[in-house]
Amino acid sequence: MFKWIALGIVLVLLLLVGYRAVTVDDVNARVAQEIQANPTGERAQRTMLLTLADGRTYPVNYLREAGVVYMGIDGRWWREFVGAGQSVQMFIQGENQAGHAITVLDKPEFTADVFSRLRPTAPAWLPAWLNGKLVVITRTDETR
Repeated sequence: MFKWIALGIVLVLLLLVGYRAVTVDDVNARVAQEIQANPTGERAQRTMLLTLADGRTYPVNYLREAGVVYMGIDGRWWREFVGAGQSVQMFIQGENQAGHAITVLDKPEFTADVFSRLRPTAPAWLPAWLNGKLVVITRTDETR
């Protein structure tokens, strides 16, 4: 009896994970299409398309200040930018820009300061470890 319950739980979890994967990809694709079709629209004012070196593209919220682009990442893919980081392409309000992205892990005050502008509606009670990681993108001259 126990093994049937455990099997049922595993199947339900697999279905939920699969459903989430499909819907996240669908939502990301729709957001990307909207940003490309209307680069001056409301969503494009706060969301850019970020393309990694391997070709994966993500719509992410961003903040642009003094030639630097900031983004907060909630998923595990922030690890792509740890250490030396990596080169990225950004599509911001109709413009393609190149940059180099690095995750900030050791500056909590700086991260909190940037997040206060990048994510001003995040609840104050939310622990920092749940509020995502800050990634700083410095623009470069190269373009793809």
